[in-house]
Amino acid sequence: MAEGLQLRKFLAPEFIFGVGARELAGRYAKNLGGRKVLVVSDPGVVKAGWTKDVTDSLDAAGVPWVLFTALTPNPKADEVMAGVALYQAEHCDALVAVGGGSPIDCAKGIGIVSSNHKHILEFEGVDMVKSPMPPLICIPTTGGTSADVSQFAIISNPRERVKIAIISKSVVPDIALIDPVTLITMDPYLTACTGLDAMTHAIEAFVSTASSSMTDLHALEALRLLSVNLIPSIRNLDNEEFRSQVMMGSLQAGLAFSNAILGANHAMAHSLGGALDLAHGECNAILLDHVIDFNFDAAPERFEQIAQAFGLDLRGLSLSQKKKHLLEYVRKLKAEAGVGRTLAEVGVGRDDLKLYSEHALKDPCMATNPRRASKRDIEVVYEESL
Repeated sequence: MAEGLQLRKFLAPEFIFGVGARELAGRYAKNLGGRKVLVVSDPGVVKAGWTKDVTDSLDAAGVPWVLFTALTPNPKADEVMAGVALYQAEHCDALVAVGGGSPIDCAKGIGIVSSNHKHILEFEGVDMVKSPMPPLICIPTTGGTSADVSQFAIISNPRERVKIAIISKSVVPDIALIDPVTLITMDPYLTACTGLDAMTHAIEAFVSTASSSMTDLHALEALRLLSVNLIPSIRNLDNEEFRSQVMMGSLQAGLAFSNAILGANHAMAHSLGGALDLAHGECNAILLDHVIDFNFDAAPERFEQIAQAFGLDLRGLSLSQKKKHLLEYVRKLKAEAGVGRTLAEVGVGRDDLKLYSEHALKDPCMATNPRRASKRDIEVVYEESL
């Protein structure tokens, strides 16, 4: 069937983008009927001062709040359940998340459990969240995960050493207050990892088997913005213009992948991150060129458009030359961003790959990868990334 005739849905929350957006949290919490808010953040974001800006705005609006920061990167199931206990003990009825993907995913988890009354690990997969969450406002402070606009929540299960993906319309926040100023406290490494995560979102959404003309629009714009602004933003950490463009690129990528879903890159990164508790963006970056190499022949014209969005001149080149050009560009970008470690360097051994491949194959993101992958295929991509 022609692409334009296939059924596709597109879902996005209300969002406000721009300098000062974070200071609207109080007004929106009040508008959404919040009588007592659980603010979910992490110690780094608190230290940077962004959490206080948000709680000040809640105070100004006369909305009582309680703070939960007992969470780590790649939020763990037990941390979510501890947040639920506090939410219930304090009789909260709304959530505000301030931070990167970890606090936002943790807040989503708390919301899911508080209205569905089962352990967070019981919601893995697509459309398993039956009752809507309490109102959720997100203030992202990294330019990468786009958890603030997506229908994904990624939670770690340390006992099984896996990450689970919860994908549901119910986990889309009510409103995202996207303030690019918050990015200026990120260091170069975090800037690089989160930016490469956003880039991976856009690439995977564009080649996904569930892409549509709406998601394509956002994915290509994300690639254009990130290819021009990511490296300058790493080199000029307090430049608000570069930061704004990266934040917009991340938002565009989020609108794309939340609707087109992802692919092998994220499935494999979730498997790694669950086992080793690594930065999610770095996991994606390590694998990115190897997964492009694996998928290229399944969607060559799509990858060609990606290369063009990056500004590459492909005129007069054969298909294999176009592929080589694109891979060289991605590898150079990774090197310039300072994310150059291999899987071996982050502690992955050859013996681990079998288990990681099994977990990756079961990840919901694998369903929309443009090329069907066997367990052995995935093992080979991991091997090449060693």
